[in-house]
Amino acid sequence: MPNLKELKNHMDSIQDTQKITNAMYLISSTKMRKAKKELDATRPYFNALQGEIKRIFRTVKGFENRFFYPEDGGEAPDGPYACLVITSDKGLAGSYNHNVIKETMRIVERNKNARLYVVGDYGRHYFEKHGIPVVREFVHHAHEPELHEAREIAVVLLEAFMKNEVDKIFIVYTDWKNSMTEKVVSRRLIPFHRSFLLGGASNNKMVGKISDSGRAVSFELKSEKKVKQPFEFLPSVEAIIDAVMPSYLTGFVYSALVDSFCSEQTARMMATSSAGRNADKILASLEVEYKRIRQTGITQEITEVSSGAKMKKR
Repeated sequence: MPNLKELKNHMDSIQDTQKITNAMYLISSTKMRKAKKELDATRPYFNALQGEIKRIFRTVKGFENRFFYPEDGGEAPDGPYACLVITSDKGLAGSYNHNVIKETMRIVERNKNARLYVVGDYGRHYFEKHGIPVVREFVHHAHEPELHEAREIAVVLLEAFMKNEVDKIFIVYTDWKNSMTEKVVSRRLIPFHRSFLLGGASNNKMVGKISDSGRAVSFELKSEKKVKQPFEFLPSVEAIIDAVMPSYLTGFVYSALVDSFCSEQTARMMATSSAGRNADKILASLEVEYKRIRQTGITQEITEVSSGAKMKKR
């Protein structure tokens, strides 16, 4: 049975840990709000860019480009493809990293020719430990993501695509909606499916669904404007696409980085909050035990004094 000093030291240790978890909760909350604010400030530009890409190709007939599935409805080349995996640099975030790794492993087991590009130390350590080759690591890009970091990742992925090293580019990340809704998703960035560009006009957020390797993948567009006049392309439509594609890819990667970062902070907030509640329960139990032992000691001392006084009278 522990003595009073040992119990007191244990309680002090738990209280010190609780202070740390409370501080981590506040820090994660602040980081999440800051990242969300920055994303909201830049997202309208990339949403408008996606909308313009779709509007442009409503006026183009018979256009073939490597960024799009064949016009005859056939599949894009089924060779090696890049898979960008976004994890965190640190743990203590509940099941956040585990869910991303689980989805990535499902893809790797299904497609042996996947080439992994990993964001975050957690993913890097995991794949290194399990002997899974990684083409490129982006260390510390998961920590408070910036637009220039997303642009660096997009350039690397696009370069591999343009050099025919990969035929498709996928991304695995955690889609953050709010503090209660987040989900790990895998999406194909390029090539586009024709239904994405040439489907019916719509102002809705979600347009069309496509199936790639037996799995449904959806794309999001916002505020698409109706085409009233045909476009003229200078110097050519190919040059326009080659110019806007890096910006489109950068925007999607940046959005995924921030969504993942917000999801990470939300998961860390939940984990630290749960740790704080568990600490309260442990402290309550230890306090009862502390008071019981202390009361037992006081009772024993009173008994000894009383017995000593009786013996003295005799």
